[in-house]
Amino acid sequence: MLIFKPCVFRCGSNYKIAVTSDNYSLAAVKAGDDIYTDNSCGIIRSACKTHIIEVPGEILDREKKYTVIEREIIKRKAYCTETKPEKEYSFDFRPVPENPRCYHIADSHNDTGRAVAAAKVYGKIDFLILNGDIIENSDTEENFYVIYKIASEITGGEIPVIVTRGNHDLRGKLAELLANYIPLMNGNPYYSGRLGSIWFLCLDCGEDKVDSHEEYGLTADFHAFRRKETEYIKEIINNKENEYDAPGIKHKIIISHIPFTFDYPAPFNIEKEIYSEWASLIKENIKPGFMLCGHNHKAGIYSPGCAEDGMGQPCPLIVGTTKQNDYFMGAGIEFNGSGCEITFTDNEGKICGREIINY
Repeated sequence: MLIFKPCVFRCGSNYKIAVTSDNYSLAAVKAGDDIYTDNSCGIIRSACKTHIIEVPGEILDREKKYTVIEREIIKRKAYCTETKPEKEYSFDFRPVPENPRCYHIADSHNDTGRAVAAAKVYGKIDFLILNGDIIENSDTEENFYVIYKIASEITGGEIPVIVTRGNHDLRGKLAELLANYIPLMNGNPYYSGRLGSIWFLCLDCGEDKVDSHEEYGLTADFHAFRRKETEYIKEIINNKENEYDAPGIKHKIIISHIPFTFDYPAPFNIEKEIYSEWASLIKENIKPGFMLCGHNHKAGIYSPGCAEDGMGQPCPLIVGTTKQNDYFMGAGIEFNGSGCEITFTDNEGKICGREIINY
């Protein structure tokens, strides 16, 4: 049976629906008249408990409902694999409307309860952003499940989720397996997408210190990863008519766990050349309304040219989370015709402040 309600990731023009069973199983999603499976080159996967199943965005938006089909494996054999009878779980789905509301969570570090409590203070939302360090580390598979638990409790499988990696997600003996639990585009965790009139670009900074830092024990190769990501940003710009300049786009946002334009002290003052190029490419071409980040554990809104700006910040930057011991504060965002309103809420039931960004 399913452990959590599905997590409906938005990635590119499609949804990637993550379902987690309590045992090894086959899994599929039915939307409209079609059934979509989790398969590896035609072989339906069963040597896993979590499945990520891609469904065309226009299909799910049109149907506004989907059914997860699960069939537990008794014994997978070369001939005549044995399975239990299939189970079906049906869910309604709400496409993102005009002028939506969303909630941003980062840096919850396995503290599911406080993050969910803060989100519920903000009220009904149309999509959820989980912006890195949602888990404490990647030492256990159960830590990966924290992403699904938060999404399950807040979205109920009925609205989209955007997810990024944070630097803590990249640490631990199972870190190389994290890619099996999050959406990827062409095998990469950085990607663009669209939700209604909102176009977003998720960037991935990797770790926050140089690859040779002793903390990583020779397990990091993020410099090459970031250089490849630079080329991806250029591809986005070259394809702008189908990306941020597509018809109907009113809001353009950048989502990155680390505020890569900040001027950090050593040993966190890395990749100035690459990050300055990212900032320049974004500022000169994409011209987003704002950038949404976490990482610092202290919420705030920063303007281009502020004291923290060391790379040429291309737009207002929102650090949308405060995390201190037993305290958590996240950010609700309501989009409108001229920009958005940011509302900070916490796990103690308080509205902690509001700010308006016009663009």
